[in-house]
Parts: sequence; structure tokens; C-alpha cells
Amino acid sequence: MNITMNTDVPKIFDRLKGGLIVSCQAEGDSPFNNPADVAKFAWTAWKGGAVGIRTEGVAKAAAIRKMVPLPLIGLIKSYFDDGFVRITGSEAEVEALIHSGCDIVAIDGTFRSREGMSGPEFISHIVNKYDVLVMADIATADEAQACAHAGAHCISTTLSGYTPETQHLVHDGPDWDLLYSLVNLLGNQLPVVAEGRFNSPQTAAAAIKAGAWSVVVGTAITRPQTITKWFSDAIRQV
Repeated sequence: MNITMNTDVPKIFDRLKGGLIVSCQAEGDSPFNNPADVAKFAWTAWKGGAVGIRTEGVAKAAAIRKMVPLPLIGLIKSYFDDGFVRITGSEAEVEALIHSGCDIVAIDGTFRSREGMSGPEFISHIVNKYDVLVMADIATADEAQACAHAGAHCISTTLSGYTPETQHLVHDGPDWDLLYSLVNLLGNQLPVVAEGRFNSPQTAAAAIKAGAWSVVVGTAITRPQTITKWFSDAIRQV
């Protein structure tokens, strides 16, 4: 497979290489579920050594852009008809994220249909129409290769465990097999980002050691309610 990286990619991706990207998101009834507080999460991540920020929502991305000078990956989360998560599934969402100041837009790269196109087809349409860097969120190696062919600028393991075909993996920690496979298949051609259940410093470091370009950590840093539950559940078991 011959994949040529966009000429704009190395400059920003060099800033992400070998580092931690913090996913700053808040949902539902979380008291942090507003642009100002999510931007504060991003600011503290920057001060703690993060090299990049990933966030959900246009208003939150815009708030982070004003406060934090790190590369910013934006997405809009919605759902397919079967209830499984979809990442940035429409052209209008892509445009909104670009206007909010995102450096990279994360797009669902799975084979599921949106706006009459599969993920790789949608990514091809976006990279040919817009001057934007695209992170393809995928769940399988086949999807990753198709997205690379389609022109994605980097690949992330984000959706492993969160699609109908891979949901059995969601309780097993990171999908190491997928990460190893993508590093071997694509690692010499475009950045492979590790994301999904990297919930400890040890697993994050292991991802970099395994060849990931960078690693995204979210829940273990920016979701206090979930982190508290990990501790309280462990104590109750004792």
C-alpha cells in the first residue's frame, strides 16, 4: 500500500509524536458538561504535560482553542440507528468543527453508512473537499487500511469495543492486537494513535513502546465520577 502523507501533517503531528493527548469530554448530568469547565480540563492537561487535546462539541472546542495552544482534535458524537456511537457523521459537523478552530477533525472510519457513504468513502469526500486534517476513528484493521487509502492523515483505535462487531472487547482493556497490527501495517506510512481504555500510566507508556505515534487518555484523567467509582468498587470488594 502506497500512502502519501499530506504535506501539512508532519508539522503538527511532530508535536504529537511520543506524547499524551488528553480527551477532555463531559456528558449527561456531569457538572463539568459545559464549555468553560471542559476548557479548564484542557488547560490543566496542558500544564500537566499533554501534547494535544481531543474534545467533543463545537462550543467546547472553541472554548479550548481560546485557552490552550496545543493541537486540538475535535469531534461531534451522535449515534447510529442501532444505538452504537458515531463520530462526526455529517459534512455539516465537519464544517462546524473546522470553524471552531480544530486542527484535526476525528471522523468515524468504520464501514457503517452515513450520508449514503461508508466511513472511508466519507473521509475521501471530506479530504478532497476541505483543507482539513482527518483522524480516522476505526475498530478493525480492515477499516484502518481502507481509511488510509481514502486519505486519512492518521488512524486511531478509538472505536474498538464500541461497534457491533467488536463490542465483546469493551471489558478487556485496550485492544492490543489491533494496535500491534496497525503499527505493523501502517506505522511506516502514517501516524497510528492508541485510544480506548488506556486507563493507567503503565498502559499508556506500553502503547508508545509498542509503536503508537501518541496515546489518547480520557476517562482516567477527566471523568472524576468514573475514577471515584473505580476506587469505591475496589474498596467494597475488600
